[in-house]
Amino acid sequence: MNENLFTSFITPMMLGLPLVTLIILFPSLLFPSSNRLINNRLISLQQWALQLMSKQMMSIHNTKGQTWTLMLMSLILFIGSTNLLGLLPHSFTPTTQLSMNLGMAIPLWAGAVITGFRNKTKASLAHFLPQGTPTPLIPMLVIIETISLFIQPMTLAVRLTANITAGHLLIHLIGGATLALTSISPTTALITFIILILLTILEFAVAMIQAYVFTLLVSLYLHDNT
Repeated sequence: MNENLFTSFITPMMLGLPLVTLIILFPSLLFPSSNRLINNRLISLQQWALQLMSKQMMSIHNTKGQTWTLMLMSLILFIGSTNLLGLLPHSFTPTTQLSMNLGMAIPLWAGAVITGFRNKTKASLAHFLPQGTPTPLIPMLVIIETISLFIQPMTLAVRLTANITAGHLLIHLIGGATLALTSISPTTALITFIILILLTILEFAVAMIQAYVFTLLVSLYLHDNT
């Protein structure tokens, strides 16, 4: 058992070079495209899931917002596949790194906000001051709304990082407890092993849900600015 709980979150190295780039590119190999007239079941299931997600997310958008469909679908596939691959033994999950999640959240948030200020300048500025605000509260509300605007990418990144990291830590702790209890109390070890299996199933669901939540919030930010 590895005593350091955070070893699995350290960026893997080979010959002194980080392997993050290769790990990030690997999920793209799991979604092959087909040029055949009739697709196989895997590609048909993939296309059905993409159509379902795009229809659910982009139905609220106007024509300008729907131009982001390809990027948002690529985002949810990337985050979901990366989270799922991170549940494999001896693997590394890039989405446990706050720096990477901020690298995804900040450009997407900035693009949505810049689009709003470019196309809907008056409406975007109106968000900083709700209608009917008393005059003495205007400076304070403007400051609060400005802070809430700039904190949006941080909340996106921290939410994803915290959920994925917490799940991995729980699996690590319960797995270590199961291994330690095997020689002490086999009955208790069996109970903790069952808990570990249930937690792993839950983490599969969390991995997909967090990818969906991240992309949905970006979609909502885009909707407010288009």
